[in-house]
Amino acid sequence: MVGKDGIVKKLLETKDFFPSLIFWGPPGTGKTTLARIIANTLKREFHEFSAVNTKVKDIEALIQDKKQLKLTNAPIIFLDEIHRFNKAQQDKLLPHVEHGDIVLIGATTENPSFEVISPLLSRCRVLILSQLSEKNLLKILGRALKHLKKKLNKEAEKFLLEASDGDARVMLNVMEIAASLVTTPTIKIPDLETALQRRQYTFDKRGEDFYNVISAFIKSMRASNVDSALYYLARMVAAGQDPLYIARRMVVFASEDVASPTALVVANAVFQACNTIGYPECQENLAAGVFYLATAKKDRSAYNAYMEALADVNRFGNLPVPLKIRNPVTKLMKDVGYGEGYEKYTKDSLLPEKLSGKRYYKTNGRTSDSGRN
Repeated sequence: MVGKDGIVKKLLETKDFFPSLIFWGPPGTGKTTLARIIANTLKREFHEFSAVNTKVKDIEALIQDKKQLKLTNAPIIFLDEIHRFNKAQQDKLLPHVEHGDIVLIGATTENPSFEVISPLLSRCRVLILSQLSEKNLLKILGRALKHLKKKLNKEAEKFLLEASDGDARVMLNVMEIAASLVTTPTIKIPDLETALQRRQYTFDKRGEDFYNVISAFIKSMRASNVDSALYYLARMVAAGQDPLYIARRMVVFASEDVASPTALVVANAVFQACNTIGYPECQENLAAGVFYLATAKKDRSAYNAYMEALADVNRFGNLPVPLKIRNPVTKLMKDVGYGEGYEKYTKDSLLPEKLSGKRYYKTNGRTSDSGRN
């Protein structure tokens, strides 16, 4: 994103025009920092807001003041957690973005497809920030240690990187607290554990990081191995993992891997229970849901069929819908063939011509008639 041929560097080189952006990525990946760098590079006025405690009228008042000053370049408005603004609040930002009164940079940890209104999303470029790698964290950690005038032994460094889970903010906060607690030049694991307040079980020294555990959890349910699935669930619960994150993965699993549609009902019920009850009691809801999903009959036919259809959409774009199944709303549309022969159509003739005869849904290696509708 910010490398030699990265999108941000190329946009900065245009100088006169810079689009509004949405930064989407996990916590502690540098969304706010990158926004500040962009503002400094462009030499634009920069104003930070958080959707948690900001009203739209605060932003509108600032915009009005800037209009009166007749600035040559639009100021950059950084709105953290933009997904916290509701539809009406986002609607009020739309004209200011559209007219170029501001350059909006929104930051969110949630999928903007669901959390940002379509008109605003269409006027912004979405840039995805990935979880920081160990290499990224080591570079940041080196700067932090130099600033704090402290050292870490190898064991403590490994522990801290695993405990940070790709979040530079967590790592820096723990380092800062630990550095303030010790008088020696070297920070050790007990010092970091004190700063963390409790051992993060998911990130222990054996290297079982979060993504390994969640992967093992899903694969255990897929393999119908109840004991393993419950063990990895317990690992995540003990580490304090957000129960809604676990429940969301179960909802996805229910649609991807389980034959019965009842599985989706069960998974959604678990999600709602977790949302309503919370820890510690909701761990029982999670366990009951995991038991059901792990023991249920597995079938990925529907998921695989959809992914194959989606691949064709991405490959061929918007292929014309056959005239015979278009709705003849007007006389002209009927005259040119819309809906002609609709009553006589066969199951083999509903796809666009380029995909005629294509079969996506298969069971046991054979095409299923039930998947042609």
